[in-house]
Amino acid sequence: MDADSDVALDILITNVVSVFRTRCHLNLRKIALEGVNVIYKREVGKVLMKLRKPRITATIWSSGKIICTGATSEEEAKFGARRLARTLQKLGFQVKFTEFKVVNVLAVCTMPFEIRLPEFTKRNRPHARIKSLRTTLQIFSTGSITVTGPDVKSVATGVEQIYPFVFESRKPIL
Repeated sequence: MDADSDVALDILITNVVSVFRTRCHLNLRKIALEGVNVIYKREVGKVLMKLRKPRITATIWSSGKIICTGATSEEEAKFGARRLARTLQKLGFQVKFTEFKVVNVLAVCTMPFEIRLPEFTKRNRPHARIKSLRTTLQIFSTGSITVTGPDVKSVATGVEQIYPFVFESRKPIL
């Protein structure tokens, strides 16, 4: 078996964080009183609102900036954000769905082998920082890799680029 042979790795996206703006002022007290599934954090000036489908949590500021977390794909993040904007429109706000952007993607990928971390670290210290890669990877001896990046494409690229290096340091199967 060599590192170049096609190996299908499952990359499980666990969280997609996105932001958007409503282009209007939001009355947090009104949202807290009339909205459903909301938690009003008055001391920090924000409202948390949860949706069930898709399962996301939104952090809402009175400025109209909203951060959504919990989606498991970029499409689901956008759908959830639009659904949230619609919910705010129904509460009487003049919401315009603008500046939507996925800002962070968290994923987990499990290699089909365990990794000898001391050997991996010794061999790859010069490669530890690949500037063109905009992702952060946490590599565990179990073969599990946690990947954080700005979008799904960068996460997949990060896993593809690290695979040959972790393959070299795999534990032999007894």
